[in-house]
Amino acid sequence: MLTIVVPGIELFDEVAQEFVNAEGFILELEHSLVSLSKWESKFEKPFLSKDNKTNEEVLEYIKAMILNPNFPPEVISRLSRENMDEITKYLDAKMSATWFSDTKVTPRNREIITAELVYYWMISLNIPMECQYWHLNRLFTLIKIFNIKNAAPKKMSRSEIVARNRELNAQRKAQYGTSG
Repeated sequence: MLTIVVPGIELFDEVAQEFVNAEGFILELEHSLVSLSKWESKFEKPFLSKDNKTNEEVLEYIKAMILNPNFPPEVISRLSRENMDEITKYLDAKMSATWFSDTKVTPRNREIITAELVYYWMISLNIPMECQYWHLNRLFTLIKIFNIKNAAPKKMSRSEIVARNRELNAQRKAQYGTSG
């Protein structure tokens, strides 16, 4: 969850002919499958596509991420540049200690990822539904782990076995200070 403070501002009330202070507001945001689903149901297109989003679409996604039950709608228009940078950094965060060592470059799947597809993955992998509230990148990491662990082990080619053995022998020679 990301907590940001939207700064207060001073406004001029035309009717009362006086300055009024709009107080700052604390927003709690969650980049999750639930947020993604809300946004996609409104715009009826995949959020995770490479297509550029309009400012309206980006602000609507931020609204979909808000966990506060009652928030003043004008608070979205008062987001500062720093707030937006913080949100962007949060959206891009890995949110996991897991790392993958991709020794081989695999062709990327060109499948368009939508909220429904991610729900399908969760159901088919028996991932509990409460994970829909996790940070989206963390959920994707879990799905990737399931796919790796459930995949049949790949056989190494003869040349790969020879290369691996050559590398292991070189490491052992260096470790024990021998010439072979």
